[in-house]
Amino acid sequence: MELSRRRLLQASLLAAAGGITAACGDDSSKKKSSGPQDIALWYWGGGLSDKVVADAVTQFAAQATIKPSVVGGDFKQKLTTTLAAGRSVPDITGIKGEDIAALLPQAKQFVDLNTLGADKLAAQFLPWKWKQGSTQDGKLIGFPIDIGPTALFYREDLFAKAGLPSKPEDVSAQLSTWDAYFAAGVKLKAALPKSFLVATVSSIFGVAVGQNTVRFIDSGNKFVGDQDHIRKAWDTALKPFTLGIDAKINDNSWNAAVGNGAVAAEVGAAWHALDISQAAPDTKGKWRVAAGPGGPANIGGSFLAIPKASANPELAFQIISWLLSPDNQARGFTDAALFPSSPAAYKLPALTAPDAFFGDQVTIDVFGPAAEKIPIAYEAPGDAAVAVPYYNELVKVEGGKDAEKGWADAVSQAKQIAQKQGVS
Repeated sequence: MELSRRRLLQASLLAAAGGITAACGDDSSKKKSSGPQDIALWYWGGGLSDKVVADAVTQFAAQATIKPSVVGGDFKQKLTTTLAAGRSVPDITGIKGEDIAALLPQAKQFVDLNTLGADKLAAQFLPWKWKQGSTQDGKLIGFPIDIGPTALFYREDLFAKAGLPSKPEDVSAQLSTWDAYFAAGVKLKAALPKSFLVATVSSIFGVAVGQNTVRFIDSGNKFVGDQDHIRKAWDTALKPFTLGIDAKINDNSWNAAVGNGAVAAEVGAAWHALDISQAAPDTKGKWRVAAGPGGPANIGGSFLAIPKASANPELAFQIISWLLSPDNQARGFTDAALFPSSPAAYKLPALTAPDAFFGDQVTIDVFGPAAEKIPIAYEAPGDAAVAVPYYNELVKVEGGKDAEKGWADAVSQAKQIAQKQGVS
């Protein structure tokens, strides 16, 4: 079974507990020449638009022989191993959004893109996303590819049948809080017992954490995963379980549940639209998008970087700038559901066109404002690893474990992981 981007993100989160290893090194096999340069580009399947990459090969043919590689498997592990070895290092590499914080401490491995002129382009990108790819002292390591602003995907027909608001503007207004959303879930289940507004509590937890300006570790490198903002996210995630409106759907049953109406709604990132349409093509026209309860958050979204070993960083940056221009970001949205990190793209036809799968709704009217309102939150290098116990314990609570015991165990395990990574 092909993994959706949602599942790949979950797998990456669990893998984050393993940490990273990288050491400085130069790729002595790369030499500058007077003719076209070989420029190796690494990315993963769906990380860039393959069509835009192919056009870049032609666009820069006189200056470079761009050699794209779609790298499978554990991308971060392959990248960090290659950087440590110092050989066959790509000139341009992707960095996944869930990995950027863990790689920022390895900033010496990468070119500060501001030294190549990236700072002159900063105004074209969302400030919070630009900050996410930067070190605390202002070096830009990752140039933004895409983002994952969240919103509420819902079945308009099922909402109407249950007597809930069904027009996007009404859903946005009336289900703007988590409590209102869960109350709607109770009403939906009463009318349609086989339909749910929450597929799994862990998905709610991730969004609720992302709606904060502080996560599990603060900017002073202090563990704060036991504080009120995380406890509130935990309690929010478990409320649908307590109310009996949690479908407890796992990855193996998710596709079928989307198709048969068991999943009547889901809070997810913009790219999640592709997961839904691929899982349930027969539901085309029945889905809509509204503002998410509790406000926007971000899930996913990646970067391009230039390793220090690149033979021609100036040329590599020219290629990056072209690949991620607003026009090409709009093409990336069309080709690979990569939601643009540059707001200038939001006005282009690729994003302003009605979407047939969503009943001809212009979904940028929801995702655009969400993208610009996402809270700026510091994400520590160890954040993803520290988060893992909370997700694991939520699954156990769904399976019958006492919620208070689950919380205590999550905090205890998270503290241990944090301490091993030098967090106080």
